[in-house]
Amino acid sequence: MTDSTTLGADRALKTKHRAMWALGDYPAVATEIIPELGTALVAECGVRPGDRVLDVAAGSGNAAIPAALAGATVTASDLTPELFEAGRRDAAAAGADLDWQEGDAENLPYDDESFDVVLSCVGVMFAPHHRAAADELVRVTRVGGRIGLLSWTPAGFIGQMFATMKPYAPPPPPGAQPPPLWGDEEHVRALLGDRVTDVSARTVSLRVDGFATGEEFRDFFKAAYGPTIAVYRAIADDPDRVAALDRDLADLARRHDLGGGAMDWEYLLLTARRAT
Repeated sequence: MTDSTTLGADRALKTKHRAMWALGDYPAVATEIIPELGTALVAECGVRPGDRVLDVAAGSGNAAIPAALAGATVTASDLTPELFEAGRRDAAAAGADLDWQEGDAENLPYDDESFDVVLSCVGVMFAPHHRAAADELVRVTRVGGRIGLLSWTPAGFIGQMFATMKPYAPPPPPGAQPPPLWGDEEHVRALLGDRVTDVSARTVSLRVDGFATGEEFRDFFKAAYGPTIAVYRAIADDPDRVAALDRDLADLARRHDLGGGAMDWEYLLLTARRAT
């Protein structure tokens, strides 16, 4: 494959990813289902007043807004700027001031060592080329600066949701890696390598109790979550497969039900310092 062909394929893939995350209502997922995650990541990174912070794949600002409220100078960067409108509204309501900029996690539009803290809350994990994204995270962090990542684990609920949807989804393009690998500590350590030090990693569970039934969970994600919407669109002309995926997603939620609709969604919380 020639360089021009590779570049064209990458642009097409990024266009597809941008469109996918603009589907549905991801800000509702961020604010109604997982609002605690951004605050947890900001606290883990020790964001302080005056820090220059970059939130990569920021979405509608789940982590960027808490970082700004902590007194940092924050840039929220995302491939899908359609999410910024909701983010700006949330930031204004919270009294947070930050910059919103379109940017590709695999080719960030910032100079080397531009930020004291570079973080991503269930965001960079969806960049298809993990090595390229990790290289960018390190590149834009100053030496001695902090990198913080919060990612769904492969074995946790969201990782299993992606595994459940995989048989129904079109095959990924060559070279694309599964998002939940970012929730595997050894995978992330290998991506960052000896360019970081002081790595701290632990798995944590988020208690989610917003869905009374498996069907309620499924229907919310069918309507609001871009990756789920995209899978359903891919099989829309096959009612049997749609019905099967409907059953599989509802069954997944039922298997994780701890009682009364409560579930624990596991994620990896990893921080490190740039060494070189």
